[in-house]
Amino acid sequence: MKLLLPEFGLLIWTLLAFLIVLFILGKYAWPTIIKGLKEREAGITESLATAERVRAEMAQLKSENEALLLQAREERSAILKEARDIKDKIINEAKEQAKTAAEKIISDAQDAIERKKMASLIEVKNEIGIMVVGISEKILRRELQNRSEQEIYIKQLAEEVKLN
Repeated sequence: MKLLLPEFGLLIWTLLAFLIVLFILGKYAWPTIIKGLKEREAGITESLATAERVRAEMAQLKSENEALLLQAREERSAILKEARDIKDKIINEAKEQAKTAAEKIISDAQDAIERKKMASLIEVKNEIGIMVVGISEKILRRELQNRSEQEIYIKQLAEEVKLN
């Protein structure tokens, strides 16, 4: 029961010890504790501000990233379209070159055929001319073997020339 109802002297000494501890804590511990709490509060405030700034930057980076992705997609589409156009152009040029080359080959072949045809005709005419001369020579020899027949033939030719 002594603990429940302390004596007056114990109460004074307890109060005095409490005040001394309170003074020492107030002089040395509390300023350090309050300073630490203020630093912690400032650190938390700064961390919250930094987190908010980082969140805003992340949102901005996300929107920039989306814009870059959209731009990259547009550039890719433009490059693919340009590649398709170039491919079509190259194919069309190749077709035109092939068509031109084919027409030139056909034209050259037709010219070659025409030259061969003309050469063959000339050769045939030459052969016919040689044959005609040969046959004429044979005919004239046979007809002109006789002197009297020759004179008759010459007179006949002379009369034909005079008539014409």
